[in-house]
Amino acid sequence: MMTREQPCKEQPRKEQLLKEITALDFYIIDLHLFLDTHPGETEAIETYNRCVRKVKELREEYNRLYGMLLANMSTSCEPWQWIENPWPWQKKFNFELTEEKS
Repeated sequence: MMTREQPCKEQPRKEQLLKEITALDFYIIDLHLFLDTHPGETEAIETYNRCVRKVKELREEYNRLYGMLLANMSTSCEPWQWIENPWPWQKKFNFELTEEKS
């Protein structure tokens, strides 16, 4: 049985990746909706494509370091890894949205 527990010092990177992926996913959806009504906006299309490529890279990095983020967008070693990590709806999986103090 394979687990992917990371040392505490690596948790900030995990949370940072999740935040970046979440933000980009939201932005991609927003751009998608904009492009549905403004299909000729070249700058928006370029931004959309750039964001899609970036979030793909971030998901690949997350999968490599911490395990599967989405079962239908990840490959798995044997045994099936999806059941080894916390589920996306479990608190342990998610990050906390708190105000960052400077």
